Amino acid sequence: MPTPPRSGPSARWPHRALRLAVAGSLLALASADPAAAFGLDDVAKRARLLAAKPYREPERNQPSWLREISYDQWRDIRFRPERALWLDRNLPFTVQFFHPGFFYDRSVRVNVVTSSGVAPVPFAPDQFDYGKNEFGSRVPQDLGYAGLRIHYPIKKPSYRDEVIVFLGASYFRAVGRDQAYGISARGLAIDTALPSGEEFPWFREFWLVRPGGGAQELVLYALLDSPSASGAYRFVVAPGPETRVDVEMRIFARREIQKLGVAALTSMFLRGENGGAPTDDYRPEVHDSDGLLVAARNGEWLWRPLENPPDLNVASFATVGPRGFGVLQRDRNLDHYQDFEARPDLRASVWVEPKGDWGAGRVELVEIPTGGDANDNVVSYWVPAAAVNPRAPALLAYSLFWYGDDRTRPPGGWTAATRRDSGTLDGARRLLVDFEGKALRALPPESVVEGVVTAMTRGGDGLTQAPAELLEQQVIHNPITGGWRLVFQVKPPDDDPVELRAFLRHQDDVITETWSYLLHP
Repeated sequence: MPTPPRSGPSARWPHRALRLAVAGSLLALASADPAAAFGLDDVAKRARLLAAKPYREPERNQPSWLREISYDQWRDIRFRPERALWLDRNLPFTVQFFHPGFFYDRSVRVNVVTSSGVAPVPFAPDQFDYGKNEFGSRVPQDLGYAGLRIHYPIKKPSYRDEVIVFLGASYFRAVGRDQAYGISARGLAIDTALPSGEEFPWFREFWLVRPGGGAQELVLYALLDSPSASGAYRFVVAPGPETRVDVEMRIFARREIQKLGVAALTSMFLRGENGGAPTDDYRPEVHDSDGLLVAARNGEWLWRPLENPPDLNVASFATVGPRGFGVLQRDRNLDHYQDFEARPDLRASVWVEPKGDWGAGRVELVEIPTGGDANDNVVSYWVPAAAVNPRAPALLAYSLFWYGDDRTRPPGGWTAATRRDSGTLDGARRLLVDFEGKALRALPPESVVEGVVTAMTRGGDGLTQAPAELLEQQVIHNPITGGWRLVFQVKPPDDDPVELRAFLRHQDDVITETWSYLLHP
């Protein structure tokens, strides 16, 4: 998943029914918009008509020279803030736009919805400051936009902050009040990590509903298209200390889709406490996110630390009706990164909360080997167990929460760090897992805390499993944080990866989330 160079708040964007029981939640989402002249049903009608016809690649109306400019040239093209949509109306929300060029060779249509109807937002070159570039006068008058960004005052009333960006394919990303851009979301992922190759749907048209004077939420619609499917989306953006984005989607398949990735999240992980790419770099850790968190319906919370694996790794976590999942940046200590410019300690975490019962399926995590931090190499999403085919649309709804620290996810003890080394026994590997949390700090240091660990090797076929030998297991109180450290060594019978799971127990109570880890040979 290649991306442009990673600098600036809007950089590093990749260029590249099932009928679920959600009727009640969909009804709640369908509450009246400020403008009733246009709604999700209208977008869905267009999506259904698109899906009934063969897919057609969009015509590229950009001149070839504009597609060949460098990233720095494209980044030097800036929208003029004084031309922002709705600025003249003094509304709390304003919208600015991105210029096509570089990787962004698809222009998208943008419309405004009011009580009187729908009107397009016309493109004009003089909306942009071309900086040091000397080609502004050569830009076609009907070029169109590459994407859009929404502003709202989340830090102080006198300034509208950039809170969410839609740019490239179906990618978008947001921030809460105190976060920095990092992880991205996607409207849809199709056939990710399959031998047939991944498909990247794209938002081809947007409709922005003009808000009222005191609005705290903004509604927009999007039309998605790809060779395999089309889709209608309704987004409700609620900026704040924790920015919420409600999503309602209707997917119309052109063919049976083998793997539909819903609520896809994509991020970057180069290395952390658990290792990573060996490189001559002053930064101890380099990542936008450091783990996947899954909340199952049965009450279990599972944490999977991210890895920069030696080979492509795909992990699945089956569950029925998940309570939620997310890709998080838990480590908020700047000293662990030593990067004063990028500030990875401020990167947003994203939590997905399904609306209604999503039924059977799995949360999937894909980790791609990388030698640098210029590309997103981690993606996670929900895959429904039921096939998606042209006979019935896929109807789903969920909320995305973009935030910093939240110690209610999970409610109990959580994994603070994962470390590993060669251990002290021949042929074994040692794992050190630090758990923290309010309940753990309340335990007296002399308490007897038990580590419950399972270890199973994964055969070359990905299916065969056999127990791995566990050695020298112990739990140690951390006198500095008040948390507890689980230490053990594992000795696999062959040179196969080992799937590890562990949690802490005090008396008869499980006091932490479940730590899950794939140990490579």
